[in-house]
Amino acid sequence: MPRRKKSANPFRYFNSSPEIIRLVVMMYVRFPLSLRNVEDLLFERGIDVCHETVRLWWNRFGPMFAADIRRQRVSRMKGFRHWRWHLDEVFVKINGETHYLWRAVDHEGEILESYVTKKRDKKAALKFLRKALKRHGQAEKILTDGLNSYSAAMRELGNENRREMGRWKNNRVENSHLPFRRKERVMQRFRRMKSLQKFSSVHANVHNHFNSQRHLVDRQTYKTARSAALAEWQFLAA
Repeated sequence: MPRRKKSANPFRYFNSSPEIIRLVVMMYVRFPLSLRNVEDLLFERGIDVCHETVRLWWNRFGPMFAADIRRQRVSRMKGFRHWRWHLDEVFVKINGETHYLWRAVDHEGEILESYVTKKRDKKAALKFLRKALKRHGQAEKILTDGLNSYSAAMRELGNENRREMGRWKNNRVENSHLPFRRKERVMQRFRRMKSLQKFSSVHANVHNHFNSQRHLVDRQTYKTARSAALAEWQFLAA
């Protein structure tokens, strides 16, 4: 019988330890820090890493870590019936041109999907919804704003009866934009659509992993959840 190939170690060509690489990616993606901010903070800890190395590592390992987090989340929520989604889109400038970042957030405040388009029409909404439904399954209710593209797209998908609209009902997804907006300002905006799509996806999954709803739990529960999230992070792509 042919031998099964062992999965290749993703860190095998790097001199730094996996722990340092995970720390660098977490610091840059999770917090509103620039590449040089991360370099200075690491130097204070006795770790000499160039800011271009920080850029290389988050580009190389960020999507890998995000995929692991997303895979765990999808398997954990599979078959969950009482699932409410909140949909919204934000304006993002790329080289002075307006693009749209579509986002789906569930009832727990976790970001399910991020998708970048040049337009805000029915075709763009349809692509976004199909991508989210294919990965996460059907939702019981979908809350949106008054954009007509949502109704047209959901009518074609046959789930318009699941749509809800109302004042203040979509505040959950509106507030979920804030961490991304803070990071966007530090990065001084984006240069390419592909870069925006890549970073928004990675940022969303890392935010989900460390988001412990601190304002809803007591201090001890929060500390336990934070320790568990850090421990799980150390085993990503292990």
